[in-house]
Parts: sequence; C-alpha cells; structure tokens
Amino acid sequence: MSSHSGELRILSVYGKGEGPLAVDGHDTLFTASEVEALNSLSADHSAAKSLERGERLVCREELSVQLWPFTTVKTTKKTKYYTHEEALTLILASSEDSEDSQYDSEREEMFEQQLDDVLDRSMSEDSDADWEPQSQTGRPPAPTPTEGGRQKRQRSHSAATSATSPAASSTATPTTGRSRAARRVRGRGRRGGYRGASRGPSRAPSAATGEQQWRDVGDHDVEPALLDFVPVRQPGPQQQTRVATSPLEFFRLFFTDAVLNTLTANTNAYGAKRHDGKQVVWHNICRADIYSYLAMVIYMGMVKCSTLLDYWRGSRLYSLIFPPSVISRNKFLRISRALHMSDITADEENVAKRGTPAYDRLCKIKPLYSHIVEACKAHFQPGRHISIDERMVASKARISLKQYIKSKPTKWGYKLFVLADSGTGYTWNFFVYEGKSPGYGNGLSYDSVMSLLDFDLLGTGYQLYVDNFYTSSHLFLDLLKKKMGACGTIRANRVGFPKTTINDFTRGTPRGAIKWIRDSELLFVKWMDTREVVMCSTIHKAFTGDTAQRRVKTAGAWEVVHVPIPAAVKDYNQHMGGVDLSDPLIGYYSASHKTMKWYKTFFYHFLDIAIVNAHILYQQCQRGSMTQKEFRHALIEELADLGTPSTSRPSTSQVAAPPNPAASHKPQYLDEQDEAKRDSAGRAGRRICKLCHRKTPVGCSTCGVPLCFVATRDCYNEWHTQQGM
Repeated sequence: MSSHSGELRILSVYGKGEGPLAVDGHDTLFTASEVEALNSLSADHSAAKSLERGERLVCREELSVQLWPFTTVKTTKKTKYYTHEEALTLILASSEDSEDSQYDSEREEMFEQQLDDVLDRSMSEDSDADWEPQSQTGRPPAPTPTEGGRQKRQRSHSAATSATSPAASSTATPTTGRSRAARRVRGRGRRGGYRGASRGPSRAPSAATGEQQWRDVGDHDVEPALLDFVPVRQPGPQQQTRVATSPLEFFRLFFTDAVLNTLTANTNAYGAKRHDGKQVVWHNICRADIYSYLAMVIYMGMVKCSTLLDYWRGSRLYSLIFPPSVISRNKFLRISRALHMSDITADEENVAKRGTPAYDRLCKIKPLYSHIVEACKAHFQPGRHISIDERMVASKARISLKQYIKSKPTKWGYKLFVLADSGTGYTWNFFVYEGKSPGYGNGLSYDSVMSLLDFDLLGTGYQLYVDNFYTSSHLFLDLLKKKMGACGTIRANRVGFPKTTINDFTRGTPRGAIKWIRDSELLFVKWMDTREVVMCSTIHKAFTGDTAQRRVKTAGAWEVVHVPIPAAVKDYNQHMGGVDLSDPLIGYYSASHKTMKWYKTFFYHFLDIAIVNAHILYQQCQRGSMTQKEFRHALIEELADLGTPSTSRPSTSQVAAPPNPAASHKPQYLDEQDEAKRDSAGRAGRRICKLCHRKTPVGCSTCGVPLCFVATRDCYNEWHTQQGM
C-alpha cells in the first residue's frame, strides 16, 4: 500500500490477556479511505465482530499506531493466522455490516421513544463544548468511571509499548471519548444525521448564555413584539366552500366526482383482474354503487355488529331494515374485496422498481391520499393558532409502514404527522410516516414541521404549538425568520437548551415557582406544578401575572389556591389540543373495520377525515347546532338516495322462531299439492327431517319444519325440546 500524509497505524491486536501477537516490526501504511474507516472504528470496537471470541481491536491513539504484518488470533481449538490485508478486509466488512444493520433500527428505536435522531442526545453527550463558554473550550471533560478505567489502561499500555513503538509514545495525546451509555444512545456505525458533521441544526448559543443564570419571576423581562397576522386567505371556510348547503354537498367537496370516477374505474379493473380465469365473473360497478357502498360503510360506524354478515341477517336478534334496502350483501362484499384506489398498471410498474430509490411505498393510496390533502387545504384557512402532533391509525397488518409506540393509547398502527386548527380541530395538512428512510438533514422533527407548514398558503403571523418531540431552538429561530411564532414544551437535554444550573430549581421548590432565561428571541421558562414543566417560546414574556387554580392540601384539608403560571404554559394548554381534538372526532363513529389490506385501512381513515372536516365546514358556514352524529345520519340517507336501488331482502335462517313462544305446536301431514306439482308422485309429501335427516311426511304446523313422528323416531318432541319450546 502507498503511504499517505494522513496515515494511521494500528497499535496492536490483543489476545486473551496476552501481549502483541506479532513477530515482524515493519509498519503498514494505509490510504486515506482506509484511515477514515479505521478512525470510525477507534471508539466503539466494532471490529470485534469479525474476530474470534475473546479478541478485540484496540485503537487508542489518533495518529500513531501500528499493525503487524502477521497477526495471530488464538482460539480454543487452534491458532488462526491473518495477514494484515485479510485483517483489514475483515475490519472493513464488519464496519459495513454494522452500519447497514443498525442504522435504520437505531432510528426506529429512537423514534419509538419519541426521540429525534439529530436533536436528542444523552446528558453525557451534552457535556461537550457546544454550550460551554469560549474560555472553557480547551478544558477536557471529567472522565466517567468507565472512561477513567479506560484511560488508565491506555496509559499502562503506552508505557508497555514505548520500547517497540517510539513513534506512538512520542505523539500520544489523551482522548476524550464518550461514555458507553452515551454510545448506546447514539448507536454504532452511524451515518447521515448521526455524525457530528451533519449536526447543522445544532445551534451553539452565545458565550453570554452559558454564563447566565436562571432568573426569578420578579426579574424584568422584555415582551417580544407581536407578529402581524397576515394570512393569505380569510380564516375559515373559503368562498367556494360556502356554496354548499347540505351534508352531502360538503362531503362531496372532498370526495368529488373525479375521485369517485377514479375509484370506480380502478375497482372495476382490479376486480376483473382478480376474477380472471375463475368461474365467478366480475360485474362492473357504477358511481351509484359507490354511493351505496359509502353509505353502508358510514352506517357501520354508527351501528356496530360483530361481523359484516350480521347486518343482513333477518333473525329476531338483528332484523336491520336499512342495509338490505341500500345494497345487497353479496355486492357489498364484492366491492369490499375489489376496492382499489390506484391504477393496477401503475402498481405493476412500481413493483418492478422495488429495491430502488424510485420505489413508492404509498403507491396504492397515492391518488386518494394526494386529493384529500389538497382538498383539506383548499376549503379552509386556519386561524392564528395551529398545532402539530402525531396520530396513530390502528392496524396490525404485516407491513413495514406499521409502527409500535408503547406510550400511545393506540400502540400498533400507521403514524401520521398532522397539522390542525387549534380552535376547531380541522385537519388542514398531514402526511404518512413511511418508516425506515434515509437520514433527515435537520432531524425528523424539524423536517416534519417544515413539510406540514405550507407557507405559500398560510401566510405570516401564525402561532404554532408543538410538543417536546418537535421543539428545538433551531426550528423556532427558523420559523421566526419566516415571521411565524412558536411555543412548545422542550426537553432539558435537547440541543440548544441552557445547561447552567445557577439559581435553578432545588429539592422542595414550592408549587407555582417560575425560573426563566432569555437568549435573544428565545425564552426558556421553567414552572413547578406537580412536577417541573419546561417551555420554549418566541412569542411570550416570562410572566404576565396570570394565575391557575390548584387544589393543595394544607393542614390536612384540601383547598383551592391560585398559583402563578407563565403565559407560555397557559397558552400551550389552550391551543395545543388541535390534533387531540380532531382525533376523538374521528374516533367517535369511525368507519374503519378490520381488513387484511393495509391500503384499505387508509381508505377508511381518509373517509373519516373527509366526514369530520365536512362537518366542521358545515358548522362554520351554516352556524347550526347539528352534532356529528346527526350530520352522519343525514349524510347516510343522502348517499343512500343517490345509490342504486336494492332489491335484496334480509336473509332469514332456515328455522324461524315463532313470534309467541306459548303458541300451540301440532304435528300434521305436509301439504302434498305443491310437492306433487314439483316432484314425482313417488316422492310427494316426503321431506327431509330437520333432526335425523331422514324422509318424513310429518312436520310441525307452527314452525313449518319437517320432523319424524313415529314409534322408533320421535324427532318431533326431541327437536322442540332442544329449541326450548
């Protein structure tokens, strides 16, 4: 190998408590790419995966280490020999495997814990120079117990190898590696947003911030200037939206004729493909059939039955009149099985791209998905206060889009990032989280917010409220540059949060205590409630004199007291619930039901979003007091009237229970006239017994059931006993 100015020499490869396993003292030089690869392995010992049990690669010095041309690795059975080329090949292969196998799982594990892969770091990582005063940047951090032992081993090893490696001992410098706990949080083999080179969003504050202390509630704070609220459009329903008057017309703002025509055409194409070569022929459906189908799906959200078939049963327990009057059972099931939102040709082309960057994981929902998002933004302009949060759509389908969030009420399902109006709960924008994806340049939380905020349609002067997954100083300052204020809870270990503990809360801090720090446009405020609440805001003053009622136990008795509360906390509690308001509105009468196809789950959720948003628009335009239940009732009836008339009748069981249990039951000979017309004379009057399945001419006059009534087979009385009659 040719020498390079940035050459790196491996110090040694150790066995089980033995010295360097090498006999030749010649140095081995590496290229720049090899140097970079070995440097990436120097902290986490990932090369140990490629060696036998009990061996590990030790890289303790940054510039001067040595690799022996022939390295022996002892095992329990025999000694195995590696040349330096073979050892380097194994090391590089181990690095690639570790990076590929851990990158996505690391990101997903952090996301399940509501952590951002760029902005959230462990407390030990936050002890670096990012938030230290400039005069302290050269001071090495105090070693943790783990690091202290490692440094002792480094010093002892350097002394032991100084005779054989003078270059190493002459240029040795102490390392300031992170603790093992920090590396477990950050992961190994990271790339993209994980490395320090990609920490663009990390904002180092001024040196003055690091020297500041937490201020008390009585200290003077400068109230930030209120941003002028200049929306692009008039807040509320738009002019073209106010033309609608009935629930159906508001619903068709989202499920337009173009959407229904596309849905009908794609369902027919997919249904014909499924029935190709089968005995059962697919019969094309029309738009009226889609209306009937939608009416029935929404109806199922209002009236719950254990199975779909129960809606068409005619027994005493069910006898539902509406379902068979709207659509037959077989047609409903046929449409449900063939329901398709995308073109089957586009699906086949997308499947051919699997494994390439051009592959679209949301191809099967993209037509309806894109239209619903555009319709939500087109027909409504949010008010000044908006909020962003996550939403879980329940599902246990076997697909990588599914997420598991143990802290959520709905633990399994698909994750959506949603922007909603804080006042009404209107879902204005959303996108589906696709799971394992390439690294986000500024972090998942930052990019999610920027993707949801359509500044061209919103305007300026808005006030955004988010939770601690999204809040960061970098995001809030960038939003402020776009003339949009922000407020949210923040984590104390988030990049950009002040690390000073001077005048901070202590044990026994009373309820209602307030501490704050202002760093230019950013306000960091702490408030002690039942526990510590930490906020960050660009639109609030530290304290404006507001109070909150709390029940406090004093002298053994509970009493209501008024405690101070920061304006940021008060407004956050009032305006953060936009998404939390829309979620129960969707969940009250959700049209979703179990399905094995993941894209059908999204179809039902898009239908719920359209209905809830249509109801909000109806209330805003009509100023009426119609509840969502009444709105759905009216919508179901209007959709059913547009549907194809159904000639279906409720399916009755073969045995109909008598209306009066006390009615008399008498055996009688079956009517032979109708039987004689259908059958030959030899079979007239003889039918199959309901109990023993033998031929009998006798039956029950009340139940109309053929039953044997002879000396050897008294099926008549036995059957009535079983039926409780």
